Amino acid sequence: MMKAEDIMTTNVVTIRGSATVAEAVGLMKEKGLRALVVDRRYDNDAYGIVTETDIVYKVTAYGKDPKQVRVYEIMSKPCIVVNPELSVEYVARLFANTGIRRAPVIQGKLLGIISITDILTKSDFVETPKVLLLEERIQKAIAEARAICTENGAYSKACAAAWDEVEELQAEAAHQKAEGMESAKLSFEEYCRDNPNAPECRKYNS
Repeated sequence: MMKAEDIMTTNVVTIRGSATVAEAVGLMKEKGLRALVVDRRYDNDAYGIVTETDIVYKVTAYGKDPKQVRVYEIMSKPCIVVNPELSVEYVARLFANTGIRRAPVIQGKLLGIISITDILTKSDFVETPKVLLLEERIQKAIAEARAICTENGAYSKACAAAWDEVEELQAEAAHQKAEGMESAKLSFEEYCRDNPNAPECRKYNS
């Protein structure tokens, strides 16, 4: 899966918090942007963000004069930020859970900005959806676990470790599909039914 740094926009336009909303609107029009990152006032300060929604909802909707309102009055600060190493899948989940549409990508300093448009147009989720990749890995891990258990015995540590790996993959797949952990453990439980006295199965016995 691609990471935030792979699809983010690196040419980020920033603005001072003391700038007027009119200046922000002018900059957005000039650059064709829907949001601006608000500069930090000092090194340890947090970044902010001002979006077209902030302007429309907080200025236009109330008939305020954008030449009199300052960016710091309507911006979000501190804003939600994204680590460049975060996978696109988790960026999308972060956006879904928080209701935001874009966020600065920061690791010590401002590296870029990522938006839902970037996810839609630049990522590979259509070609390589993670759920399908996980299913392939699960099936491969199950086959390997069965082979290891056949070779080393159902009660061996190698066998238990192999099924632990299957469990981890299934748990991740279940999370992706918003399914319960019980459905994620079906293959492992089938194995435990066949080998009820195996050490790794004891924790599931009542």
